[in-house]
Amino acid sequence: MSYKVLASTENMPYEEWLEYRKQGIGGSDASVVCGISRYKSPVELWMEKTNQLLSQEAGEAAYWGTQLECLVRAEFSKRTNIIVSEPHQLLQSEEHPFMLANLDGVCESPDHGTCIFEAKTASAYKAGEWEDAIPDEYQLQIQHYMAVAGYAGAYIAVLIGGNTFRWKFVKRDEELISMLIQLEGDFWKHVQEGTPPPLDGSSASAKFLAERFPSSKPASHIALPDSAADLLAQYDEACEQLETITEQKQQAENLLKEMLGDNEVGTAGERVITWKSVSQERLDSKTLKAEHPILYKKYANKTSYRRFSIKPAA
Repeated sequence: MSYKVLASTENMPYEEWLEYRKQGIGGSDASVVCGISRYKSPVELWMEKTNQLLSQEAGEAAYWGTQLECLVRAEFSKRTNIIVSEPHQLLQSEEHPFMLANLDGVCESPDHGTCIFEAKTASAYKAGEWEDAIPDEYQLQIQHYMAVAGYAGAYIAVLIGGNTFRWKFVKRDEELISMLIQLEGDFWKHVQEGTPPPLDGSSASAKFLAERFPSSKPASHIALPDSAADLLAQYDEACEQLETITEQKQQAENLLKEMLGDNEVGTAGERVITWKSVSQERLDSKTLKAEHPILYKKYANKTSYRRFSIKPAA
């Protein structure tokens, strides 16, 4: 697969880089398009690409990831004797122009030829995700990059918790790349046609709906389409399964508590179970409102949200 250089990113302002990203799908967008992102739904990404939603500013984790990228790159070269160059370019696939790539680096491997280099940082809490493989969202990201750049392999290096360094080589996966091209192509059609992709069951989709429809029109009523019947059946079945699973979880918790008795901590193999006494002070808002209504009104915060429920028709 051939590519062209869409723009030089050296000294490019962040805001300008975000605008360029709207011209296609980048590597970090791949997991969102595939519906496995823990932070963003496909609909949110679609709204960003169609200028209906401002791109979110990089958080602390992303900021420090960028700042530490050069350190991760230098440590990788130190441990492998493989020199990594920084392209400072935004690449665009010529065969699939909706696919973009902003590479952290490119290197020449004595065993695998020209390869992509990707630098990551991770919390110590996520160390387990890097034990035998790499997180799925990063697998999709580097396969997306290989699809655009045409390379047969990629090195990914990660600094975990600030004190653990690991790196892995990942081969090009043609089957996964074919799937990515299909899914990303379908998503980009939604962008071009201005029609949103279907919602999924992610918390990101729930957040999107809450933000897009924050309040209801009083006393408004509509008849839902026939497809609502299937969704209601799905909802009811999930509620039944959830009730069973919740009961099983509570039973296990109760039996563990019985084993602990009045002890605060117990161990089982490599697991630690705690049942601690916790004291809290809470404001009695009901009494405050009754005895000091003016003071209550002065400091009360009014919040609103939409409560979802399903019940038999009257």
